[in-house]
Amino acid sequence: MSVNIPFIRQISWPALFLQFILIGILIYIFKLSGTSEIFLLTAFTYSISAMILRNVFAKDHRHGIRLVRQNKFIEAIPFFERSVNYFTKNKWIDKFRSLTLLSSSKMTYKEMGLCNIAFCYSQSGDGSKAKEYYKQVLKEYPQNGLAIAGLNMLTSVNENKF
Repeated sequence: MSVNIPFIRQISWPALFLQFILIGILIYIFKLSGTSEIFLLTAFTYSISAMILRNVFAKDHRHGIRLVRQNKFIEAIPFFERSVNYFTKNKWIDKFRSLTLLSSSKMTYKEMGLCNIAFCYSQSGDGSKAKEYYKQVLKEYPQNGLAIAGLNMLTSVNENKF
């Protein structure tokens, strides 16, 4: 059974702009080819490309998200760890994710993975591990609002224990 877990999507407007340019290029290519279903082919090509790219490069991240939605936090952690390792080794994929994954996310996949690991630990009752990961996020991404809020919440809970 799925639980209503909050998911935050922050959009990078420059990345979204690049995707619109890519869509424009696809429209132009299909127009040059003389096909009559330009917009349908563009939407189909873009959608299939995004699905394939994300299933190839971000498969562990996506699997972790599916497990979180099923409330299987402990089981999701290894998938997020593999995702973080993959995007640490392949920084260029994450850096250019607007083109390599057709993602307009403001956060890198590595950053999302670390936040998701921290969230999973906090949901499974391991506040100290969650704090450790939130601190790691803030060390690498000092402006990460999720890590700041998560760390503040965990600190507040610990201070208010009876």
